[in-house]
Amino acid sequence: MAQESTYRSSAAGRSRTSTRHGGQGRGAGRSSVEKTILGVPERFMKPRLILIAAVVILTCFGFLMVYSASSITSLASEALGNDPAYYLKRQLIFAALGTGLAVFIAKSDYHLWGKTLVRIIWILTILLLLAIFLPIAGADAYGATRWIAIGPFTLQPSEFAKITIILVAADLAERYYDEQVMGFTEFVKNLAVFVGVPLALILLQPDKGSTLIIGATLIVMGYLAGMDRRWILLVLGVGIVGVLAISLKDDYSRARIVAVLNPWSDPTGSGYQLIQGFYAFGSGGLFGVGIGMSKQKYSYLPMAYNDFIFAVVGEELGLVGTLGLLAAFGVLAWAGFRIARYAPDMCGRLIAAGCTSLIIIQLLVNVCGVLGLIPLSGKPVPFVSYGGSTIMSCLMLVGMIVSVSKRSTLPETVHDRSRQSWQFADGDDGTRGAAPAAGPGISLVGSPTPRSSRQRGERGGSGSGLRMVDGGGQGRPQPRQRGGSNGRSSRQGRYEGGRIDLGPSAAERLRGRGSGRGDGRRGRN
Repeated sequence: MAQESTYRSSAAGRSRTSTRHGGQGRGAGRSSVEKTILGVPERFMKPRLILIAAVVILTCFGFLMVYSASSITSLASEALGNDPAYYLKRQLIFAALGTGLAVFIAKSDYHLWGKTLVRIIWILTILLLLAIFLPIAGADAYGATRWIAIGPFTLQPSEFAKITIILVAADLAERYYDEQVMGFTEFVKNLAVFVGVPLALILLQPDKGSTLIIGATLIVMGYLAGMDRRWILLVLGVGIVGVLAISLKDDYSRARIVAVLNPWSDPTGSGYQLIQGFYAFGSGGLFGVGIGMSKQKYSYLPMAYNDFIFAVVGEELGLVGTLGLLAAFGVLAWAGFRIARYAPDMCGRLIAAGCTSLIIIQLLVNVCGVLGLIPLSGKPVPFVSYGGSTIMSCLMLVGMIVSVSKRSTLPETVHDRSRQSWQFADGDDGTRGAAPAAGPGISLVGSPTPRSSRQRGERGGSGSGLRMVDGGGQGRPQPRQRGGSNGRSSRQGRYEGGRIDLGPSAAERLRGRGSGRGDGRRGRN
């Protein structure tokens, strides 16, 4: 009812504005909020607003948890200036940059990134991934070379390569499955080059976590594009075998697998971080110990503000807080896939679904690792964990989803195509208060006109479309015969004067069912 009253009041305001200004356009009195929100169909605007709200809530919650989890570490570090808000300040800077990029992407057409500039973006991504291996640019940390040092900041190209791979895969899938402009062999070759090369460079860092996340996202996109399930199962099986083979190759990855199976076998080594995370969850209980009251962040739990921030959430907010965080991501997933459902083409659908899937899969990889269900991958929680490249890339993914939503349109029906040919009779454009020209697929007949001020006796011109034909210009029709007239003579009277009589008048209908049937008195009591 509130929505209905809102629409009624806005409609009334538009009518009064049109009356005061003498035939101005219908949108003359609309506010910017009404044009931005109320002027968009609910199926498009509702998931868009829910997506933005979920991202804002998760990001703000991330600021709070980053400060809570990192304040003790930064306060005790002289290298960080003993500033408890050191990591929070940096996270705010990266979030501001990511928000600016997200807004820019959302306002632009996603076809610009997924079609026009996709090859240029791919080349820049490859250059960044190659720069990691250069001694003058690459930065080693935690047993891998994944960062590029830029002054006091570090950039992780693999986080931005995820977006590039989604754009390339969506473009190739649309050209093969929808447009059908390439054969199967060409499609496979393009996948090997434009998707396989960046994946291989990410795996060589090594960054098996990002490779796993991107691979799972590509499988979801392939399923939505219509790939044969046998091929999907084959790719999935080969991927699992390949990840296991690579993980068992080096001692560092084998130690993580052993830690998952039995972390207490090496409680001060490979299983230390996982055990401390278990202590955090156990201390939190159902409702947690309170925001800022975590004990594990006092240098007991390594990377408490990054990889293991989910454990700090469990300690400070308990089981309820962790389930609430997962529920927020569930809402984000619903909104993202809803936007993908109403995307205008396959490219937009795959981009929206791919970006949403990547965020959710990365969340699941982190949560399952912290809970000891899969080996630790070092992947942070999107929007919540500390990390400049992560927060920026995640916000850019959201901007891409919003861009798809803003370009979604209602499908054109046969009625819409018919209304495009509607027009006024000759000479009526200036006398009937015609509305301004509508956009493609929409045709407006004109402003409402009171019955008392409508003109009579007009004839349509020679134009085509919806016109008034023989509207009574040659005289008034003959009145109906009431007494003793048969049906044939009555029907003839209805068509005299070149006009069709659609039935009795309102006054005659009020006289009862018997009027017009010969006696004129039946139906009255």
